[in-house]
This record gives sequence, structure tokens and C-alpha cells, in this order.
Amino acid sequence: MRIHFTGIAGAGMAAAALMMREAGHTVSGSDADVFPPMSTYVEGLGFRISWAFDPAKLSDDLDLLVLGASAKLGGETNVEVKAARRRGIRVTTFPELVGEATLARQNTVVAGSFGKSTCSALMAHILREAGVDAGWMIGAISPSLPDTGHWGRAPQVVLEGDEYIVGPTDWRSKFVLYHPRDVLLTSLVHDHVNVFPTFADYEAPFRELLRLIPADGLLMAREHPAIRAIAAEAACRIVWYDTDPCDGWHAEGVEFGDVSRFTLVGPGGRRVALATTLLGAHNIENIVGVCSYLLERGLVGEVDLARAVASFAGIRRRLDRLTRRSTVPVIEGFGSSYEKARSAIEAMLLHYPTRPLTVVFEPHTFSWRSRDALHWYDTVFGGAARVLIVPPPHHGEASHHQSSFAEILERVAATGVAVEGVETAEAATVALSRLAGDVAVLLLSSGPLLGLPDSLPPVFDARYGAQEAAA
Repeated sequence: MRIHFTGIAGAGMAAAALMMREAGHTVSGSDADVFPPMSTYVEGLGFRISWAFDPAKLSDDLDLLVLGASAKLGGETNVEVKAARRRGIRVTTFPELVGEATLARQNTVVAGSFGKSTCSALMAHILREAGVDAGWMIGAISPSLPDTGHWGRAPQVVLEGDEYIVGPTDWRSKFVLYHPRDVLLTSLVHDHVNVFPTFADYEAPFRELLRLIPADGLLMAREHPAIRAIAAEAACRIVWYDTDPCDGWHAEGVEFGDVSRFTLVGPGGRRVALATTLLGAHNIENIVGVCSYLLERGLVGEVDLARAVASFAGIRRRLDRLTRRSTVPVIEGFGSSYEKARSAIEAMLLHYPTRPLTVVFEPHTFSWRSRDALHWYDTVFGGAARVLIVPPPHHGEASHHQSSFAEILERVAATGVAVEGVETAEAATVALSRLAGDVAVLLLSSGPLLGLPDSLPPVFDARYGAQEAAA
């Protein structure tokens, strides 16, 4: 088939497009108003891409148009979508396409409020390093994988399972379309308040996902009260994991450092020594979940497992060190939700305990912009010495109760944390240039963050790099 992806720079869209190309289809795409790292990543994939929506560039023999869910695409009002409808071309979404394409495969869906991207990428990396040509679809870029999407020749497919809705007119959660054989469930805390106003609303699709696991499937679940409460929905075998001892797999003797080490302990006293360069306690938890699942399924051996965990370089925007020479570290984290932001901050406090932490934050997602989640700001920056906040974006603001920039700043200031609003990259750079040389900087967003992840590291390398050379 000839398939066109409208919104191809979306993380899931690009991964699905790669899967379809490797499955033998001809792929093209379009997008607009995109930013790194996805924009530069997609440019290098070799697709025929237009950086504007233009019906004239849709091929005459197009079979299928895949529409992304981003609000900026315009949904059914998008000019490419309207042109495809007029021509009688089927319009679908990437979750529907991936679900249909993998119907005969053995799908492992990695789901949860946080940890999905890291766990999916780690699982795909371990399988690949062990010689298993599994397929995968991951909503983030990992330097340890050649691409975010891969078709693969083995029966297994690793799918990052997003609970967010398919689109504005289809309120099914994406992951219920993936017909899982197995599920790795990492977490369950209230998120996406713009479409799931209550926790009961939020957990409902997770209950549905667990009901989809067949009797011969496996639910690998993190030990947590909220997950325990819905586990009865699964009619399959359930295995538990945690960082603390539990009725299943756990970590023992964790030692944090530039290389963190621990022992994975399984049922019956099975023990596997593991080491990782990933930062934070939450990544130990991610490693425990993935490794426990792969060992339970017998998909890899212990030697291959340990080697692959040690070589895994994580994923972009999840605690990436952006500076190369600077003695002041500039780290980029992913802050799309409270739990993700909080995990990144706690990791910085754990690994840089003597350095005052400055956080540069962008309230990019609907949840961070919603008045219904203003209470997140009461505790999320705990432990930080200083916070710089950039204005929230305006796309989709009419669809929910959007907070103003002033309301967000006022809420943070009320917690006692030193906070400052910065509206341009230049203003943020000036504010950061006043920092002493003993600090650590965390850039935290799921959006472009004024381009600071690209522009700021060279400034810090130039300013603080000489100190490293002198040392």
C-alpha cells in the first residue's frame, strides 16, 4: 500500500511509519510547527516529507491516510484529510493501523502512567542484543536502537501502550487497540485530567486493557495499591515486581553512582547482578520490571540480559546530559506529567546531592496547563533551589480550563521555592548565566522549551569548560 502520515513528526506516528515501511509499504508524510529532537530525527529517516499540509502532494495512487492526534493538525478540518475524504481514501489513526498490522503477532504492551518509553526501549534493546529480531514501536528516541519503529521477523512485538485517547472523535485509549498477549504495567497514577477528570475515569481503560490479556498471557505488574485494585480484571498469570522485596521480583543492594549496581532477585532465590548508567531510582524500577518480564518469559538468558542492561544508553529527553565539557551539568528530562517531572527532579537530587538544583520548566501538556491540576505545583519542585518557568503554549487552550502564566507562577511562589518567569530563550540564558559554578541544571518539558536544549549547552560548555581543563 501507499500510506501517508499527516503529522509524521509525532513520536508514535514516526514509529508506526517506520514499521509500515519495513513491512513493505510505501510511506510519505507531512507536518508543521515541529521541533527537535523529533523534527531532526524524522528528517533523517528517508521518507518523502512535506513540512506543510498540502493536498496537492498526496500521491494519485494513495491507499491510506493516517492522521495524528495532535491538536495542531486540526483533525477532520485538516486540508489533507478533507482531500482524502473527497477522493474516497480511507482515513485512520496510527493505533488502529498498528493494531491491524500486528494482529497475528505476539504483542507485549508496555503500559503505565510513567516509565513506558524507557521500558519499551530497554526491552527492545535487550531482545535485539540477544539476537531476537522482535518488532517494536516506541514513542521516544533511544541511541541504543537504530530507529523508533521496527517490523522484525520474530513473532514478538514490543509496543509502547499509551492510555491517551485515539483522537478528538475517538475516546478509546490507544493501547486497547493492540490486542496484547502480555502486558508490563509500570504504574497507575492520575494523569491526563483534560480527558480523564477523575481517577476512576483514568483507571477504566487500564481495566479494559487487562481484560484483553488472553488466559495464556502474562501480566507483569509493579507492586502498588492502585494496580492491585485492578489486577482482578486479568484472567491470566500475574507476576509482581518492585524495587523493595515483594511477592515476586525485586532489587537488592542498590548502589547509586555514575554506574549504579544492584542484584535482581527472583522467585526461588534466582539472582542476577546488573549494572546501569541510567540515573535515578525510577530507572532501577524500570530495569527490574523489564528484566523480570524477559526472564519469566524465557526470552533471553542472564548473560545477554546483564550485558544489554549495562550497554543501554536510555532515551532522549529522559535525563540526557547535554553538556560535554562543562563542570556544571545541564540535564534534559521529560516533564509531561507530575510523576515524570518529580522522578526527574528526585534523580537529580540523588545523583548531584551537593549541587543546588535549578529547574527550567515548561508547562506544555494539557495537564500542566489545566486549573484542575494546579495543585501539582504545590509539591513538584520540592528540593529545587530555583525554578525558571516559561509561558504555557496556546494550542488547544479553548478545549479545557487553561491556567494563566501568572496563576502558575503565583502557585509555585506560594510554596517558598524561588521562581522566575522567563518568556524568551535570551531571558532564560541571562538568568542562568548568573548561576554559580556549583549548581546543576535540569531542563524539564515535553515541548520545545524555547529551544534551550540546543542553545544552552554550548553556552555552559564555553563558560564552565575551562574550569574542567584547569582541574
